[in-house]
Amino acid sequence: MVTAAVGTSVGIGVVRRSLQVSCRKRDRDHICPYNVLEITPPPTNLGVRCLPVNMQCGESITIEDQTYTISAVVHRYQLRRGKYQPTEKRLDVLSSGRYILNLYLDNLLQQS
Repeated sequence: MVTAAVGTSVGIGVVRRSLQVSCRKRDRDHICPYNVLEITPPPTNLGVRCLPVNMQCGESITIEDQTYTISAVVHRYQLRRGKYQPTEKRLDVLSSGRYILNLYLDNLLQQS
């Protein structure tokens, strides 16, 4: 289950809104929220999902009765006050059939 909390902070005439997403309390050590993006053109946002921390390329995940294969894991950081802080965790996924087709075509291209 994903919970979202919206906080508002007011600076010098500027209103900033931040969205904080967290997973259930008991799962927080082993599961974290990822923004899941299907990268097959056109890119489709599959939403924020609570998945294990150690997700890697090539692993299969099932979202809404459809199987996807992870093609990239992206961790973005931003420099704030002299320290890098995590800002985004994203999984770039492909449908499993498309992932296998891409591997096959890459292999054909390397052989020619």
